[in-house]
Amino acid sequence: AFTIISFLTTLITGKEIKHRSLEAEVLQVHAPPFVSKESDPDGPGHAPAFSRVQRRRSFLKKKRERPAVSSNSGTKTNDSTISRADDLTVPKDIDLIALPQLCFPDGLTVAPESQEDSYHFLVFTDVFGNQTHGVVVQYYKSLQFSLEGVTYQNGHRSSKPPRLYTAYGICVISKYPYYNALRDCLSSFLVQLKTCRMDDFEEKVKEFSAKLALVPIPPPGQLQVVFSLKPLQIVLPPREDMDRPAVDLDLHLPFLCFRPEQILQVICSILTEQRVVFLCTDWARLTLVAECFMFFIHPLCWQHPFVPILSRQMLDFLMAPTAYLMGCHTHHFEEVADLVLIDIDSGTVTSSCDAELPDMPLIATECFKGRVEGLQLNYDLEVCWRGSSTDMSELRAHRRQWQCKLNSQILSITLELIVNIFRDVHDHLNYEHRVFNSEEFLKSQETADQAFYKKVLETHIFHSFLRERLSRKMDAFARMEINTRSEDITRKYMGPENRLNKRLGMSLPNLAEDHSLTRPLRFKLPSKSVKTFKLPEFPPPLAFHYVQKYYCDLINLLSEFIATVNPQDSSLLARYYYLRGLVSYVAGKRLEALGDFQNLYRTDMDIFPTELMRAVVDSLQESERSVVDRRPDLKRLISRVKKSSEQARLKDSGSVKKFELPRTHMLQEDFVRRVQESGIVKDQGTISRLFDALTVGQQKQVDPEVFRDFYTIWKETEAEAQDVDLPASVLERLDSDERVFKISSSVKTSHGVGKIAMTDRRLFLLTEGRPGYVEVARFRDLEEVKISSAPFLLLRIPSLKIKTSRRRETFEANLKFECDLWHLMIKEMWAGRKMADEHKDPQYVQQALTNALLMDAVVGCLQSQKAIFAASKLAYFDRMKREGPMMVPKTTSETLKHKINPCLNLPTPQAVDILLYTPGELGAAGSDGSDPKLWCALSGGKVVVFDAASWSMQQNSIQVGTSRLNCMLGVDQQQLWIGSEDSVIYIINPHSMACNKQLTEHRAEVTGLALEDSPLAAYSCSVEGTVIMWEVATLQVRRHFRLSCDGLQSLQIFGGRLWCCKYFFHILYCVQWFSSLSSSSGLILQREQLWTGCSNAGELCVWHLSDPKRPFQRIQLPDCASVVCMIKVKNQIWVGCHGYSGGKAHGKIYVVDTEHHKVEKELVAHSDSVQTLSSAEDRYVLSGAAGQDGKIAIWKVE
Repeated sequence: AFTIISFLTTLITGKEIKHRSLEAEVLQVHAPPFVSKESDPDGPGHAPAFSRVQRRRSFLKKKRERPAVSSNSGTKTNDSTISRADDLTVPKDIDLIALPQLCFPDGLTVAPESQEDSYHFLVFTDVFGNQTHGVVVQYYKSLQFSLEGVTYQNGHRSSKPPRLYTAYGICVISKYPYYNALRDCLSSFLVQLKTCRMDDFEEKVKEFSAKLALVPIPPPGQLQVVFSLKPLQIVLPPREDMDRPAVDLDLHLPFLCFRPEQILQVICSILTEQRVVFLCTDWARLTLVAECFMFFIHPLCWQHPFVPILSRQMLDFLMAPTAYLMGCHTHHFEEVADLVLIDIDSGTVTSSCDAELPDMPLIATECFKGRVEGLQLNYDLEVCWRGSSTDMSELRAHRRQWQCKLNSQILSITLELIVNIFRDVHDHLNYEHRVFNSEEFLKSQETADQAFYKKVLETHIFHSFLRERLSRKMDAFARMEINTRSEDITRKYMGPENRLNKRLGMSLPNLAEDHSLTRPLRFKLPSKSVKTFKLPEFPPPLAFHYVQKYYCDLINLLSEFIATVNPQDSSLLARYYYLRGLVSYVAGKRLEALGDFQNLYRTDMDIFPTELMRAVVDSLQESERSVVDRRPDLKRLISRVKKSSEQARLKDSGSVKKFELPRTHMLQEDFVRRVQESGIVKDQGTISRLFDALTVGQQKQVDPEVFRDFYTIWKETEAEAQDVDLPASVLERLDSDERVFKISSSVKTSHGVGKIAMTDRRLFLLTEGRPGYVEVARFRDLEEVKISSAPFLLLRIPSLKIKTSRRRETFEANLKFECDLWHLMIKEMWAGRKMADEHKDPQYVQQALTNALLMDAVVGCLQSQKAIFAASKLAYFDRMKREGPMMVPKTTSETLKHKINPCLNLPTPQAVDILLYTPGELGAAGSDGSDPKLWCALSGGKVVVFDAASWSMQQNSIQVGTSRLNCMLGVDQQQLWIGSEDSVIYIINPHSMACNKQLTEHRAEVTGLALEDSPLAAYSCSVEGTVIMWEVATLQVRRHFRLSCDGLQSLQIFGGRLWCCKYFFHILYCVQWFSSLSSSSGLILQREQLWTGCSNAGELCVWHLSDPKRPFQRIQLPDCASVVCMIKVKNQIWVGCHGYSGGKAHGKIYVVDTEHHKVEKELVAHSDSVQTLSSAEDRYVLSGAAGQDGKIAIWKVE
């Protein structure tokens, strides 16, 4: 919506008229709606400016005697003409008290000559931080005046009236920052306005206002709106995404005014929330430059007063004690002090002693300066090779294209700056408890950068940024941070001088034998050209029936575009649906608007207009509500909107807690929370053992002083490890990703005097004197570790003896008082290494390393005789090794290739509900190729993605609803369908890794998905018996039917029939439909045979398709309580089961030969039931376990 306000000047009478000061006052206010059905019952006619009943207030102009004013034609406008505007109706959300001063910030004068038209820009911010934007044009018109019937000129009686000029102003106010577009609109309008008579002035302005009110604002994405205001074509660019406003200004302006060093100073002053004042002699530049810096700090958002233009009457605002960002004319420079002053004209930044600016982080600023050097800021250099064009539209379009490209480059550079400044923040966040450890964050920064961070960490702008990070917001910052993470790790950790600078404070350090278990996922966002939607020519905008016809034409035009768009271009289709829904709502077609907004579920949920939807629902008439009640799809849509609104209202504000050490005694529950908040450990089992260790021999609560000592020693150990400086000759002996975590004091050993160092893979001796490296042992090669004693004079000193399989002699070290601790740590690492090798799970080494480091901290903080006994409570793997055999059955060990943990960053293991392997081409359209992926669904709607080439985790999680996920299906190489317990089918875009589509036609839990190749179609079933066939290209329902059964669990297409499986696998439904072949976890069809598993018995049944009355073969599965899942791989059936052994749940996999109907292999897979199975190109089988285990096993297929 646009509001148009025009101004008239009040001339103060006097005997001499020179450059006299004038007072501006409001002449007209126009705001939508401009027409209504009631105002035009019989046909064409003009409606009043405000015809809909709304709460308004009246703006009373000052009553005074004023001279008659004439137009250029000499026609006088008497007092009665002006008095019609004395009582102006003003929209409730517009405050006109200070607006005249802002529109004429220099004040008004009467001039003997006409002045050039001038434009400037305004920003209005309410108490809630919501902004509106204004564009003001000042243009000059001539005046004639008479005093007491006598005409004067230059103080002398004259027969010819004097010609004087004064300014008129028009201000367009919008919720959207379309500065260039609104300036173009006013430029076109002035061409008409300057030639019109004064009597037509009000009508012309009202008509111009009404035309702008007919323009729909484009949604975020790839569709811009264009309309014609002769002689110019006006372009409304879309927002890039929902999180930032549209960019409709020239972002390179600050780079033309300042050097990069000064730009960084301005950004620093904003990030540290100083009192900032921009100074300039050009009012237009003030707002544009200030707004550019608001884009430069994205996604951080300025939280304080933002007034880029202050008139001379408003300079008192600069006395405000809070942070602010304001602007004023340069000639007020001497009137401001103790502020950060930014002179746009001279390109300088000055600050007082009270507002001294710290230096920004060096690495980030140097990168920024290097990037800026590559910018081409001069348009003339870009077009010097081009010939002269006679088409103004072509010239403007080319200039706009160049500017858009440059704006995109600048936004990328400034976003990279912000990412580099705040990249390490996520390392110090605890998402579960919403805690930020600011103290440790500061310690992790370079000493020279800490002054900057100390100021930033106390600001509102950073606090708001933290709330978004803790909410795991996937915005432009998060995407760039992930995309550039590996480069940062390489720069920070892989250099020889910094190879040991690994944070010890992370729970379960993520170390694999050859690769890190996690690596960044690089989002492959295909570049899409911006499409253009041109509006029809405007109708007479103040006639209701013309406006309604315009809306109908606009809807029809959008419908034509929708019909011609490629159905696979769902993003563009969604934008057309959005615009058509918006226009339908304005035109009063609310049911049609609901239908269009509902289509956004299947095209692009990211642009779903929740606020607009609520407005549509609230405005429904009784007749429309009765129609909605008869349409289940619309009822479901409205229910979802109301539910989401209620959830948003009840949602926690998302406060951020600062980590603080406890001051009172802690019971176990509080202790677990405190340790997780500290970032030391997340795993609840490990924390429980730590609690037992710290409370040995006392009441089961931890003293706050003990916790403080423990935390301090942990951090000191971390700092000591970071300060280790190993010689290059030693670093050459270590693996590239190997780091030292513990170093002993200097001790005497069988290989000389030195310090024993421990990594996650080995022990080695750092010899003293001439620094050298002596390998003591790799943990996997250990055979014996024991404590002995060595004679020294009349004493016997404790020593540690280590025997390995690679050398005959025993290594001995006189560790003295450290001996017991090192004995515990080495045995724990040995047991963890053995477990990792047996179970092909490198995370056991990481857990053992965490246990060993916790032992060290416990012994350090307790400082008593019971310290070693307390530390032994953390010897988890060593205890397992002593209590029972760690051997894995030979068949299992030979078949098992690897284990991975999708719950690495979670406090407790979660069930792996579903697995799906997708080959490299999924999501690789338009590229040379893509790594294959493993998609893993965890509890609560979390989806974790692994690179199936290296089995490395790519992204922590994609949130897909909040309910359990039951089934997955890769569709058309461009979509991943996920059926959920909440009755929704979620669709993930493998390019952006975002879930922006939903299919909501099911009424109950979605339990099965299947795909037909020719013709391409997808099928889904829900637990109450509904089966739906989907057209993949359009995501429309082709057919659906209902089976008379409950507990429908899966479906599969085979032999021209759709096979549906009920919960107990005993009752099968067969539907004649289309020919295809697929696989399912519920039943398997093979060579005219049907294989089913029993959920209440360890038995497989094999049926002939020609005689489905009874199975002809039953296969017993030993030690199996129930069959959970099945898949076919080559000529084998792999069966995942649930069973019990020794009163504990376990999961086994049985490999059955389809030829001989015999069990070939029995694999001990997991410590809980096998929940899901997936095949990776018939080379591997992947199994996922229930919540007590929560891991994924990768099995070789023979």
